[in-house]
Amino acid sequence: MSNLKNIIAERNQLFEQTRGFFKSRNVLEVDTALIRNHTVTDPYMSAYSVIDSKSKHKGYLQTSPEYAMKILLSKGSGDIFQLSKMFRAEENSPIHSSEFTLLEWYRIGFDHFDLIKETIHFIQNIVGEKTVIKFSYREIFISELAIDPFQITGSELEVFSRSELGNIPAELLFDNYLTLLFSEKIEPTFDPNEITVIHSYPESQASLAKTSEINNVITADRFEVYLGGLELANGFNELTDMKEQKRRFEEDNQLRKKLNLQKIELDSDLLSALELAIPNCSGVALGLDRLLMIKTGSNHISDVIL
Repeated sequence: MSNLKNIIAERNQLFEQTRGFFKSRNVLEVDTALIRNHTVTDPYMSAYSVIDSKSKHKGYLQTSPEYAMKILLSKGSGDIFQLSKMFRAEENSPIHSSEFTLLEWYRIGFDHFDLIKETIHFIQNIVGEKTVIKFSYREIFISELAIDPFQITGSELEVFSRSELGNIPAELLFDNYLTLLFSEKIEPTFDPNEITVIHSYPESQASLAKTSEINNVITADRFEVYLGGLELANGFNELTDMKEQKRRFEEDNQLRKKLNLQKIELDSDLLSALELAIPNCSGVALGLDRLLMIKTGSNHISDVIL
């Protein structure tokens, strides 16, 4: 069998396993629009604009089906999942593609810890049993770098980051330093044969998640799942408060202005859905191309994309 046929067969099997996994749990598959009038306010994510050559109407290719799926949740869809192409205007790399296949699902009545368990079950259903280790964001920074990301000052973090990372851009924001330290110093320590879960992020790193107080520190109900040093999934205990979500979107736009980025119009459809009432739920997005890289032993994402 040619390499192309192998990849086609592997992708078919992965999609069949995925659909079987959710069918066994009575989670319904949905199919939402790839082009919508709104996009994310996240300053660190860029969307492709779509312009109709006749009407000049502007829309966006979606970076995630999250907002559209939340609208369905507000209308009583129940537990849902989606397999779809998504688009992000970012540079291609061995683990990034501007067009990619995303699996996203939402479970009503689950908190993020419930969804962590299900996400692990899904991954192991595809790649086999793996040892699982879990750390809070605070625990992993203290363990690997001996700093507390919730207590260190901005000036202390800058000095520490420069001592660890060498020549980095000047005047980075607090979370930029943490993100660089995490990607350069912590992710490489993850065992290649283990599933590593990181949870309870700083609230500034999860604008769509509820928050919790842990040991007198406010954390976001967010998690990420890695296999080795490769991030596979990012999930939240979803924020359902419309006023708080609007405030956070506006905060994103303030940061975008500080970074000299275009202001993004708030997604009125999502805010209306939140006002209508989204049930308490958790959701997660998982990169299927990356999972297929692991399953097939590929070193570049382009090897598993047709």
